[in-house]
Amino acid sequence: MENHGRGFDSRPEGAGDVPPDRRPPGPLPYEGVWRFTAPAIDASVPQARHAVRDLLFRQRVPVSDDLVHGLLLIVSELVTNAVRHAALLSPMLAVEVAVGAEWVRVSVEDNHPYRPTALEADHGQTGGRGLLLVREVARESGGVCDVEHTASGGKVIWAALPLTPSIV
Repeated sequence: MENHGRGFDSRPEGAGDVPPDRRPPGPLPYEGVWRFTAPAIDASVPQARHAVRDLLFRQRVPVSDDLVHGLLLIVSELVTNAVRHAALLSPMLAVEVAVGAEWVRVSVEDNHPYRPTALEADHGQTGGRGLLLVREVARESGGVCDVEHTASGGKVIWAALPLTPSIV
């Protein structure tokens, strides 16, 4: 996986907006944006999960164990979906981690134009619940998730979670 660091201002709308008078001057030591690229193959799922986990700890992001587990589950589901459903048109995928003062955002981007939706799968199926799971993990943490088209015709699926989870 390649790491491409990218500045400090990639905040999701409405996620962790802090009034300027209550925010410390300059970015906190753990704030930033990191991007990893990987081939759209099964081995990239655990690699992406480990890269995100290691990044959070290396940057000393103040995350609870529950939040880390939720983020890693989201990364696993999103990378798995890209590998299973987009690899034919998108042999590479990108995982991005953006950390702000009060939130962390993970996203997976591929070049496939299909925009997936969270489906309610029946209990007899063994798959098909990935985006539903991502949406629920984000919601239970007080976060948000969405799917957006990219300028190149692909898509990016992201979830932003507060560093201090709210009670729902």
